[in-house]
Amino acid sequence: MVTLQIRFIAMNKTNGYTINVHGRLMSFDTPVVMGILNCTPDSFFAGSRKQTESEIADRANQIISEGGGIIDVGAFSTRPGADEVSEEEEMRRLRFALPIVRREQPDAVVSVDTYRPNVAKMVVEEYGADIINDVSEGGITGIVDKPLEEKYVVDGDDKFKDYPAIFRMMGHLKVPYILMSVQGNMRDMVMGFSREIQQLRDLGVKDIILDPGYGFGKTIEENFAILREQEKLQVFGMPILAGLSRKRLIWKVLGITADEALNGTTVVDTIALMNGADILRVHDVKEAVQAVKIITNY
Repeated sequence: MVTLQIRFIAMNKTNGYTINVHGRLMSFDTPVVMGILNCTPDSFFAGSRKQTESEIADRANQIISEGGGIIDVGAFSTRPGADEVSEEEEMRRLRFALPIVRREQPDAVVSVDTYRPNVAKMVVEEYGADIINDVSEGGITGIVDKPLEEKYVVDGDDKFKDYPAIFRMMGHLKVPYILMSVQGNMRDMVMGFSREIQQLRDLGVKDIILDPGYGFGKTIEENFAILREQEKLQVFGMPILAGLSRKRLIWKVLGITADEALNGTTVVDTIALMNGADILRVHDVKEAVQAVKIITNY
């Protein structure tokens, strides 16, 4: 009980984290909910697949009306066993979806879920994407459990030519970057983040959000072990994102399907908030917003 109380106190303490979103300061004094908008045909949760203009518009409006603070647009499913999507197809899907999102919610903070430097460049420069959400830990993996084979060239200082291409691209784009870990334990995660944060700093990337990467390269047991230790990531003094929504670690334990995992998601999201999460990346925005309100009033 003492440990639980300490975690709540740590979570409720004002951390002062902010990021610069195209000249606007976004604060995480109260945790922010990021709503998922997948313009893909094969995301693991069928309810998140939005492909027509009306579906994308409705979803963007739903995220904001239910209290979401960020719309996270993805065009490439990274679920285990997902089919490869070419860079051209990923760009085509985003070129279709992003203008709709911007039309419906012109003032919304929009992140794009991609690990490809050329895609990141396109969405920031052509559509004003506010945040890049990279699930590859700087190119360690592409699709889950598959090495990233594409090679990119980013113009810049030769001194940093051995740094990951997506890092070099972020140094060029100067927008907030979500750095996700594919490591299976907290020790390796902290070591990896330490090295990668220094590289990003060397390149002039100022606004970094850390994501433990639940479900990426981790067993169910490893996911829960990291969730228990998540608050250790606060040592870096950066916002922490938890993306647990309807993932296997929930529905496998409960013996149900992803479609039935809303209640379990709320439980693990609450644990993540107790252990220092500043952003919840979710399919079900209203329920996550309610969890944030309960926790922040505890």
